[in-house]
Amino acid sequence: LTLPQFVQLMDNFVGEDISLPTVKRLTAFIKGEYKQTKEEKMKQLEKVHRMSHMAQRKQLLEALFEKWDSNACGSLDLKEVVAVLSRFKGGMGRVALMKAKEQLCSRYPQLSRVGKLSPKAFQTFLELFASEFTGNEDETIDNLVRFLTTRVEKSHTGSLQSSARRKWLQDIQQAAETSGTSMEPVYKAVFKALSQDMEAHGDNKRISAYIALLEENQLSPEQGQVLLRYVACTADDAPYVLNQVLHRDMKGVSFAAIDQGKPIYVPRVELHGNIHFWNSDRPEEERKGLLLVLPLHDAHWRVFGILGLDTLQDQCEKSIFLSHEITFYEGVCHAFSKAYHHICMRENVLQVAVTALDWLYPRTPSIHTVTTYLVAPGKDKNYALCEMITTDNTGQKEIHSTPVVLLREENLLRDYLFKCTDSSEVTLTSVHGEHHIAVPLHDLSRKTLGIFDISIGQNKKLPPEEQKDLQKMLKMAQAACSEILQRSLEETEPTHVLEAERMANVRHTGILFHWFMLQELRECV
Repeated sequence: LTLPQFVQLMDNFVGEDISLPTVKRLTAFIKGEYKQTKEEKMKQLEKVHRMSHMAQRKQLLEALFEKWDSNACGSLDLKEVVAVLSRFKGGMGRVALMKAKEQLCSRYPQLSRVGKLSPKAFQTFLELFASEFTGNEDETIDNLVRFLTTRVEKSHTGSLQSSARRKWLQDIQQAAETSGTSMEPVYKAVFKALSQDMEAHGDNKRISAYIALLEENQLSPEQGQVLLRYVACTADDAPYVLNQVLHRDMKGVSFAAIDQGKPIYVPRVELHGNIHFWNSDRPEEERKGLLLVLPLHDAHWRVFGILGLDTLQDQCEKSIFLSHEITFYEGVCHAFSKAYHHICMRENVLQVAVTALDWLYPRTPSIHTVTTYLVAPGKDKNYALCEMITTDNTGQKEIHSTPVVLLREENLLRDYLFKCTDSSEVTLTSVHGEHHIAVPLHDLSRKTLGIFDISIGQNKKLPPEEQKDLQKMLKMAQAACSEILQRSLEETEPTHVLEAERMANVRHTGILFHWFMLQELRECV
């Protein structure tokens, strides 16, 4: 137990109406009765040391990845890393390297297809490589880090450029983490990162930028099974581009970028002959400039859309996109993908919550209200709670696309929610005579992802049958959330729980809750 978990356990055990002398007697009893053997103490110390050591190693390898990824692309070329590692210890570890690469590709199946290492895959690769050598693994890792660090040369200007770019990419992720389930702040952060980089490192080129996402083509499948819908663009282009749809049988290079999974760069659009111009009012003589279309990949390197940039509004005809700029735009695509899928994950978790509450309410008339929160970063490394769904005593729900944000220092009466988040354990309390059960939803590392704040009015507890149904609902909701999070991991091959989902190629998240409920019933029969 961590300290917050121990305090919460004791708090739940003693209840609210216990006297101070009784608390003192309980404290004295626990102090006298709690015994820890030397063996248990050593195991505990070893566990703490191991966790600290793993955190330090992760930090070290992340810093090394950043040194190598000088243009903030978000991935490294596997062939390049292998070529450098083959010279480690004078080339003595080539057999070890091939073994490590083989294991890595079996763990990350998409690697053999795309040849790109994420920070996590890079760390795994170095650890697998180090484990193939005899002797102390930590020493080998340290030697590897020193060796790889000396293979990276970066000027002071390059360091400043890299640092600025990373800050802009972090802003995209922060926009996703603090916006509830709204994509608008993320789109704004993407276009801001592009314009800031253009000002600082791109000769102040005037660009148009747009994001289009793949959708199933249900209205006119004869034009192709999928289409591209333009969901966001720079302000000047909105009248011509926003909400437009591009089909496969129309002019354009976007579907070529999707099929190839690589950026397509058109240095002179006026000479290409296969460019789609959304602004049909633009005169022929003004249809000059650069076009760059970059595919958007998910964690499994499947393409789900494109990011496009052009310079048709720029007066300078000699503009070009340099390689370091294109690499950074790939980093923007990577940051957008992380942000987009983070919001998709939150939407899926909320869909599970909605389905779970729909199942629960007819069975538990004693429950008055349920408020669903998601945890988000706050100020100064603290966190905030975003009020996402409020459900009244009839089961009527209000879903907030722009959430109400709770900070601890401003919500003393709701401190029980923050205690629940800290301990990641169920918290019981009474506020103005109304009894609350705060139940955490965990992520895969058992940190609190969200909270159900269940009010049962003046009743101190639910009737046994209702309590049983509440526990069943919470168990299934947690199972469904864990499945959603598991699917999003880059090591996990995409799977579908139901044939209906596979056929539609869409994850009907609400179905997950009922699927786990069905599994539970099967086990009980």
